[in-house]
Amino acid sequence: MARQGRTVSKIFMMVGAAIGLWVTAAFIGALAQSGWQVSEVLRQYLIAIGVLKEFNTLVDFTTHIKGIEYILAVTFLCLFPVYYKSLNKVEEREAAEL
Repeated sequence: MARQGRTVSKIFMMVGAAIGLWVTAAFIGALAQSGWQVSEVLRQYLIAIGVLKEFNTLVDFTTHIKGIEYILAVTFLCLFPVYYKSLNKVEEREAAEL
């Protein structure tokens, strides 16, 4: 059973390394295309994902901000239990040592 866990862990690490290599190559390619200007790559990225754009009405702007707010709220609700568990693991380890 432990051997399967190690195998799955190794597979995840290899997939993560492949994705990291791909992201690094894409970022270096984008930098080369933009004349090695990080700010230009960041601006193009923000335009591509829709963060930077012109809003015609106040309703368009508030709808955009509300969408970002929902993303932040869901992210917080997903990550807070993980953070809380990591805090409690330290206490459990200390209790086990005593």
